[in-house]
Amino acid sequence: MTDRIVALKLFSRVARTGSFSRAGREKGLSQPSVSRIVANLEREVGAVLLVRTTRSLSLTEAGADYLQRIEPILLELEEADHAARGTGELRGSLRVGLSPSFAIREVIPRLPEFMAQHPALKIDLSMDDQRQDLIGEDVDLALRLGALADSTATARRIGSNPRVLAASPAYLERAGIPSSPAELARHAVIGGAAGKLPGSWSFEKDGRLVSVAVTSALTINSNEGAVAAAVAGLGLVSTGYWGSRQELEDGRLVPVLADWRREPVELNAVYAAGRGAKPAARLFTDFLIKALNSGRRPSSKQMSPGG
Repeated sequence: MTDRIVALKLFSRVARTGSFSRAGREKGLSQPSVSRIVANLEREVGAVLLVRTTRSLSLTEAGADYLQRIEPILLELEEADHAARGTGELRGSLRVGLSPSFAIREVIPRLPEFMAQHPALKIDLSMDDQRQDLIGEDVDLALRLGALADSTATARRIGSNPRVLAASPAYLERAGIPSSPAELARHAVIGGAAGKLPGSWSFEKDGRLVSVAVTSALTINSNEGAVAAAVAGLGLVSTGYWGSRQELEDGRLVPVLADWRREPVELNAVYAAGRGAKPAARLFTDFLIKALNSGRRPSSKQMSPGG
């Protein structure tokens, strides 16, 4: 039975990635070994599940139906193993997709606590500013800031990231402090990442909504770069509080127009389409909800280079 489960898991990854080689690398097996295991599975099932050509790999109709039926079973087996242990301890692996800035600033400093609770769990962080293909890249959980695209994927709200407009003290001393959104037109604005320029920014105060056209002479495609540029005095940056917390707290950045409200950025946990959330993904989501919404910060010991 164990060999059959291994074969089912391999078939699922081959089908999702479209590659024997990639599935093999993920599982530590050679391409010929994966091909042989899947071929043996097809003989046991009595049906051709994959169409193989020199350039591509695709599911047959029977293969697509088979994949849809076995993936919930594989997830149920993992659930059963977790329940049978009765300790709440997680095993296996958890692959999380998230942006580098959010990972470095908010998630990695909190990992020691979670990993201490689940020492048998292996965690793989896939850090990328581009949103990952959850199924193709075998991501169990994606942490996504901002609006979600229409999808059959399951999403769970973790919290809201307040949107911040900020600049360095040196820049504000040189250029002046804007007292209203209308004054932003004469200021340097840093575009990119969380501060992507939609053409206008919206502000709300006392029930009054104001939209201001903005342009940028400097665009940077990562939050870390945009925040660093603001610290260097190159202009105003629009980012999330989580992406600039440290700079705001130590005074390298100063909030601007703080009495004007802007729409916060939602953070969601997203699970792959057609698949339920594995126990590790659910519990890690629970952990982040509690940590981020309690205002609990990583300890200075955890944050220091020697900690």
